[in-house]
Amino acid sequence: MPHDIVNGHIGHNHDHDHLHSHLPPEDEAAELQVLAAQFIDGFVAAKDKMAYLRLAGVPLERPQPGGAAATKLVDVQLTTEWQVGTASPSFGSRELSYLPYPGEMVTERTNLGFVYVSLETKEVVDLRAFLHARHGHEQHGHDHHDHHGHDHGHHHDGHRA
Repeated sequence: MPHDIVNGHIGHNHDHDHLHSHLPPEDEAAELQVLAAQFIDGFVAAKDKMAYLRLAGVPLERPQPGGAAATKLVDVQLTTEWQVGTASPSFGSRELSYLPYPGEMVTERTNLGFVYVSLETKEVVDLRAFLHARHGHEQHGHDHHDHHGHDHGHHHDGHRA
């Protein structure tokens, strides 16, 4: 499909008659996990990390509320965690219900965070939060005709540029 650029963002120049995925929350979380894993693999493999971040649309600065100075991207951090059990509130008790996992149920996950700083603050933006903000609007029924600040350069099943 042909594309046009509106307000600096690539958009489709047709009546938006294509189908968008509207996934239940658990499927959306699984989809975000797949996107995050692919992003991390690509970032680790990229010879030019800054070019990769730019292509992915990661902002180098984040505006702050109340006119505070924008934070600047200074680090990208990767952390690996192994979930070895669960802990959840117990009914009628102040103790957590703890279930350690047997070895085969232990799962590994790698997280990526974008570290932004200013003179006043430091914030870490989780990759999944970034991906959700960037792509999540598609799955929550927001107006698909809004070209102000939304990136419509994502892929749709069955359409090629």
